[in-house]
Amino acid sequence: MADNDTLQTAPDDPVAAQWQLVREKGGHLIDKTLVEAAYANPALRRLFPLVSHGSLQFSRCTRFPWSQDLPSIFPNGERRFRVLRLHEPQGSGREQISGSVTADEAVELVASHLPAGCGPALDGTPDVLKPLS
Repeated sequence: MADNDTLQTAPDDPVAAQWQLVREKGGHLIDKTLVEAAYANPALRRLFPLVSHGSLQFSRCTRFPWSQDLPSIFPNGERRFRVLRLHEPQGSGREQISGSVTADEAVELVASHLPAGCGPALDGTPDVLKPLS
């Protein structure tokens, strides 16, 4: 059975269930090309996806408050995106990882900027997570 089939038929898996909801969202809420590119990436598909104001964000845990320690993808014009870290560990604010890139480029940038040992997302709040190195 392919990974896509496994994830879609695992209703007790909160990550798979959330990916299904995100993939079903309308194009007015999130760029469908971006969502499918992220879903196709095995490293990102193991994380808990979140949609907010057209952005695609990722969490290492499945319950609020989300981990907030991974890069996010934001719309940046027509079919263009930028990759940001919203919450730096030392509270220094946002860090822009890229300017205007395609959906595929944004997904690759996020995947390449994931910390070592990141994923799969754990069922719970951030207090169940080990600190990232």
